[in-house]
Amino acid sequence: MTPIGQLIKDELQAQERTVSWFARKLHLDRSNVYRLFQKNSIDTDLLSRISLILGRDFFEILSDNIKERTKPGL
Repeated sequence: MTPIGQLIKDELQAQERTVSWFARKLHLDRSNVYRLFQKNSIDTDLLSRISLILGRDFFEILSDNIKERTKPGL
C-alpha cells in the first residue's frame, strides 16, 4: 500500500494546492507538512482534519485497502 503521507501529497498536487496553503489550513509550518508527506502513519485526529481540508476521505482509502487485503484467497 502507498504510504498515507504520499496519498496526501498526491491529493494536494491533484488539487493544484500549494504546500504553503496546506500548512496554513493545518496551522503547521511548511517543514512539518513536508515531514508529514514522508510518514507511513499519522494520528487519526490529524487525518480527519486533512480529510476535511482536502475534501477527500482518507479513512475510506485505508478501509478499502484493509478490505482488499482480507478478501478470501489472499
